[in-house]
Amino acid sequence: MIAECARRVFATIAFGVFALLIAGAGAGAQPAPDYAALLAAPDRSDADRQADKRRDPAPFLDFAGVRPGMKILDMGAGGGYSTELIARAVAPGGIVYGQNPADLSEQVKTAFDIRLKTPAMKDVVTDMRPFDDPVPPDVHDLDLITFLFYYHDTTYMNVDRAAMDRKLFMALKPGGFLVIADHSALPGQGTSVGKTLHRIEESTLRQEVETAGFRVVAEGNFWRNTDDTHDFPSYQPTKPVDNFVLKFQKPM
Repeated sequence: MIAECARRVFATIAFGVFALLIAGAGAGAQPAPDYAALLAAPDRSDADRQADKRRDPAPFLDFAGVRPGMKILDMGAGGGYSTELIARAVAPGGIVYGQNPADLSEQVKTAFDIRLKTPAMKDVVTDMRPFDDPVPPDVHDLDLITFLFYYHDTTYMNVDRAAMDRKLFMALKPGGFLVIADHSALPGQGTSVGKTLHRIEESTLRQEVETAGFRVVAEGNFWRNTDDTHDFPSYQPTKPVDNFVLKFQKPM
């Protein structure tokens, strides 16, 4: 009886420790910040506040589990809208690497550089590297990688996606997360409409990422839209777009 009780106590403790590790992903033992307060920060630009109405970032920040002290790679940072929000959420003590390819348009590059000079971006490091070699040599044990609405673009670029996904896997610490959001294509379309409609089939993306060693641990439906006909380019702002969000994890 004593031995059985001891085994049960040990099992309970072990499960609790495992749950904390999964929930925390390393630095995430910190409590979640007030995402609504971050969005309401008075130093955010009017342009970003307008973008909030379309992008609705709060559920994403919560789903991704962005916490103070985290070390994060933001793939396809573009002009830095999401990069800045993530940087606000990892403060104090965190760091965000904003990745963009070297052939990024001058307009977008300038927008990111201007944003980089603001106090909110003090914990952001510019990462100008190709998609299939996105991680600086001295960066490792990341807590989280975010990849928002850019994976589909790599399907028509000169990008080795298999190599890209493997390097993202290697850059994460065991138990770390990769969160990808993208625009939904119709079943059977795979990557064929990446350039024309700027979409990708969810099952295709999932299969590619899982091949690198990741496993799906959660699906976010907060950016889904059943009114999307899936037959127009996703960048048309006047039409509803169906977006999927997947959270992958590197096994412990």
